Amino acid sequence: MPKERQVPQILDAALVRAWCALSLDALGRAREEIDAINVYPVADGDTGTNLYLTLESAAQAVEAAFAGHEPDLPSAAQAARAMAHGALIGARGNSGTILAQLLRGMAEVLAAEDARDTPDDPASPARAAGDARALRRALRRAAESAYEAVAHPVEGTVLTVATAAADGAAGAADDCRSVVRAAYRSARTALEATPRQLAVLGRAGVVDAGGRGLVAVLGALVEACTGERPAPPFPGPGTAAGTGGPGPSAQDAAGSPGPGGSPGAAGSVGSVEECEDAVGGPAYEVIYLLEATDPAVERLRARLDGLGDSLVVVGGDGLWNVHVHVDDAGAAVEAGVEAGRPYRIRITHFAAGDAHTARGGDARPVREPAQRAIVAVVPGEGLAGLYGEAGATTVLARPGEPPASGELVQAIRRAHAREVVLLPNDAELRHTAAAAAEQARTEGVRVALIPTRSAVQGIAALAVHEPGRRFDEDVVSMTSAAGATRYAELAVAERQSWTTAGICQAGDVLGLIDGDVAVIGAVPGPDATDTLVQTAVTVLDRMLAAGGEMVTLVLGDEVPDQVADLLERHVRDAHLAVDTVVYRGGRHAALLLVGVE
Repeated sequence: MPKERQVPQILDAALVRAWCALSLDALGRAREEIDAINVYPVADGDTGTNLYLTLESAAQAVEAAFAGHEPDLPSAAQAARAMAHGALIGARGNSGTILAQLLRGMAEVLAAEDARDTPDDPASPARAAGDARALRRALRRAAESAYEAVAHPVEGTVLTVATAAADGAAGAADDCRSVVRAAYRSARTALEATPRQLAVLGRAGVVDAGGRGLVAVLGALVEACTGERPAPPFPGPGTAAGTGGPGPSAQDAAGSPGPGGSPGAAGSVGSVEECEDAVGGPAYEVIYLLEATDPAVERLRARLDGLGDSLVVVGGDGLWNVHVHVDDAGAAVEAGVEAGRPYRIRITHFAAGDAHTARGGDARPVREPAQRAIVAVVPGEGLAGLYGEAGATTVLARPGEPPASGELVQAIRRAHAREVVLLPNDAELRHTAAAAAEQARTEGVRVALIPTRSAVQGIAALAVHEPGRRFDEDVVSMTSAAGATRYAELAVAERQSWTTAGICQAGDVLGLIDGDVAVIGAVPGPDATDTLVQTAVTVLDRMLAAGGEMVTLVLGDEVPDQVADLLERHVRDAHLAVDTVVYRGGRHAALLLVGVE
């Protein structure tokens, strides 16, 4: 890690790797704080989570780049390109999309620098000066490319903070440590000024959430270069915008310079009034990856700009990430189809009562909230229907696309209840669900988070739910039912890898019990059903060896009905007095989910 690196610091792949890992750690620590101050462009409480998930994808790509070059190391440019590409394909929300473009801008400069003939000796003054100059150019290009990606740039946002970082770096001495420290200091100062530049931030008494996230990433860069972790900008939301602390100077309030160090030209940057008009805007957020040519993307920008707002299109070299807020989500997707091949399409409906739906003149009588509701994350349309029939408000989780905390907050708002029981149904969503619950509590909703790790545990919890009971008693009963349910899943291995059950090959059927691989089935042959059934039988027998009264089977769409028939028969014949219930998970569901109560 960076603290073990020796001075003088050089701009290499190891530094990029350390920066990426430290950025992920920094955003993990700041995630809840950033979610809590998220009021622009939509107050949906998920900016911190979106930034974290974007960096998580970037970190995975960097690690893959290092693994792919073993036993050698990738170059700094290769590591930076991997970081930018990972962020691009995993970008979440408006802030994550802009962060992906900032990283891409930096990678462009480092790739060009890679082709230069620079001394290899880390102690060489020429090498140190060259690295510092490259880092300054990378920060400048990052800010410029982010402005170019946003259809209507607004000051007082992450764009302002990025430009300030580049301005600060420009006046630093010719060594990386001085450059990153100067960039961080200037970014912090710009962040403090954002409430004076953007009225919605000033009214809320917070700094810009996206800018706060970028400062965390820049702080990680300081730590990677110096081994010293800088202090976070503020101890919490509300302290930076006139709630007792010193306010920004008049010069800061006048606005930060635009790209290239000069103030943005009139008309090129949105005014505060335009920002206020944006409140009450479109009802849907649409995000997708797009394979398309540059000319096609230019036409797409023009079309999407006419459909909605918060338009950000980032990427290049044939792969783009498109983000826009619209009222007609179908039209936004159709525009992508006309431009190229859109995929990983994600459409989020902003909840009633948030900044995008509270429109003046259209207000309807506020209905009385229910006393209690269930909100659950489900991995398939079939399960969504099953949970919906039980009265739950559902959030659909697609493969590789876990919901952000903002989506869970929206679902809690849609449930419109005084008391909410939240079922994440996935161990990986624990922190995301906790952030959503905390945000909902600040809005006056009493939320209990039951740490369900599988949809079958959620089914068990729903089965004992009684709305007429006291809230605490209901939560204890549901938690007990979920905890008493062991869970398993059948999945197909994507690559060769080590598991707790041995080495699996790509295509093997894996039986996971309580999250760990317990059974490795052979690669399906001519009759894949046999392999599925054999693996599932082994899983069932292991789970029922300790006893059980009820088996729940949830089949994915591609699994034939005969699999359920064969498994039901096996349970009936081999395990006396054990009942079996079968559901269809629908599209996006796992091959097979198993629950044993």
